[in-house]
Amino acid sequence: MSDRAIFAARRRANALAMALSVAATAFGLVWLFLILSTLVVSGLSGMSLSVFTEMTPPPNVQGGGLLNAIVGSLVMTAIGVGIGAPIGILAGTYMAEYGRHEKLTTVTRFVNDILLSAPSIIIGLFVYGAVVVPMGRFSAIAGALALAAIVIPVVVRTTENMLLLVPNQLREAAAALGMPRANIVLTVCWRAARAGVLTGLLLAIARVSGETAPLLFTALSNQFWSLDITSAMANLPVTINNFINNPDPNWKRLAWAGALVITAAVLGLNIVARALAARSKSR
Repeated sequence: MSDRAIFAARRRANALAMALSVAATAFGLVWLFLILSTLVVSGLSGMSLSVFTEMTPPPNVQGGGLLNAIVGSLVMTAIGVGIGAPIGILAGTYMAEYGRHEKLTTVTRFVNDILLSAPSIIIGLFVYGAVVVPMGRFSAIAGALALAAIVIPVVVRTTENMLLLVPNQLREAAAALGMPRANIVLTVCWRAARAGVLTGLLLAIARVSGETAPLLFTALSNQFWSLDITSAMANLPVTINNFINNPDPNWKRLAWAGALVITAAVLGLNIVARALAARSKSR
């Protein structure tokens, strides 16, 4: 076969691969557009100020909102991130700075990768057996612990990766000045990696903010206003799940509005996270 024939065959193969890639991308984008357009149209039709100012209504009652569910989600997400983020950051710091070549780090990284890919419903079932059953009731603290278990592996992986990207020359220069190891980590490594660590934290928040399965087994839900973390608490994902499966048209309207609120929040967090990641790369 001549060189010209080989070149032509390669061009045809390249054109075919490009066509298949474009077709696959278009196929995915079409479905994404259909999903988002349906969500926006249906969500905006149910959106009003009362969604953010009124409590969830009983069935077959017009009006109402999602205030208690929104606040409950914020409370459980804040507690879950407050528990999971420090653990994840400290574990990632140990793996990158202190135990980089130790067997414990290898085992921890392997377990962390398993947790990253574990279905959230499995985590919910574990917390149900470990917390809900001994307590004898569903509770917001159990839901927050389930969310924390989802946050930890994301933050661990991001923190470790970001710290490993910090040049060793910075550590050596700080050590040459007589700085203790802990001060090097705090003032040099963390400072250099803070944008990436914050990005991972935002991505973790975006992931847990829409989780439904773990909360079904831990926090359940509540039709009333409650800030008692030792009892069942209303939350947006479970409320949407309950409302959308009910024939009441008012509940369905609120479910679409709640889905739009969660989607907008997750999209906003992802945009901020990507902006921070791009900013850290440009430095």
